[in-house]
Amino acid sequence: MSTDADDAGDREQMEKIDVRVPSSVLESIDEEYPDRGYATRSEAIRDSLRDWLNPSPELSEEILADLERSREQRDRGETVSATEARERLGLDGEE
Repeated sequence: MSTDADDAGDREQMEKIDVRVPSSVLESIDEEYPDRGYATRSEAIRDSLRDWLNPSPELSEEILADLERSREQRDRGETVSATEARERLGLDGEE
């Protein structure tokens, strides 16, 4: 491994590693990373590794059930957009 100072945004010293991946995976990464807001392939891969080390918590069954009820309400037309809700409540952004 060698040190790599290509990311001035990270305060921690960077280490360079070599990883072999199938070319199709690399092609997919190269196609996707700009669309996901990353400036470089390395930045996208670092973020993926962080997610792997610190996975998002799983949603509880209760929250999943609430989300499903919300989807059903939306599908039945029982919800309104945030814009419509503000209009109905007379909230026009003025404090």
